[in-house]
Amino acid sequence: MLKVFSIFLIIFVSINGLCILILYLIPIECPRIVSREQWGAVPPKNDSGSIAKVPWVVIHHSATINCTTEAACERLMRSIQNFHMETNDWDDIGYNFMVGENGAVYTGRGWTTQGAHTVGFNSRSIGIAFIGTFIDKIPNVAARAAARQLIQCGVSLAHIHPQYNIIGHRQAALTECPGESLFHEISNWPRFEPNP
Repeated sequence: MLKVFSIFLIIFVSINGLCILILYLIPIECPRIVSREQWGAVPPKNDSGSIAKVPWVVIHHSATINCTTEAACERLMRSIQNFHMETNDWDDIGYNFMVGENGAVYTGRGWTTQGAHTVGFNSRSIGIAFIGTFIDKIPNVAARAAARQLIQCGVSLAHIHPQYNIIGHRQAALTECPGESLFHEISNWPRFEPNP
């Protein structure tokens, strides 16, 4: 896991005029994030625009088979990217991040590049997709923990606004995504917004 340090500065002024500066480093743990290079991504066709300190997190599922090993998840990442770029004719994989049931997070477009996952929200959200189909079951504990930790990591790194809201893809489009079971699960997460 990557440790990110949030810095808090506290300045005390003593009565005799001396200033004392105290620096606190508080570690925030990010999940294991697999880079595009590590999973074998091809370069994007074009620049998709940038995003910063987004107020929304949109949860998806890939509607594919699940993966529980690094090799299987990397294969699926390449397949999903190929589908998005060749079949959908998008510039790149649509999601900002994807989460496997091996507990790893896979970088799609990343923190600062606009995704192509939810019309009307792409320029103001991070799209996180769980790899698999979650209609009748929820992602395993490792995947759920990694996704929630990724969101907190994004807040700590100032890529996600501290007052963010979470929605499921189905709340912004006519789709079953992120699957009935996963949608029910995220509706119990902190910061879930029932009426976006």
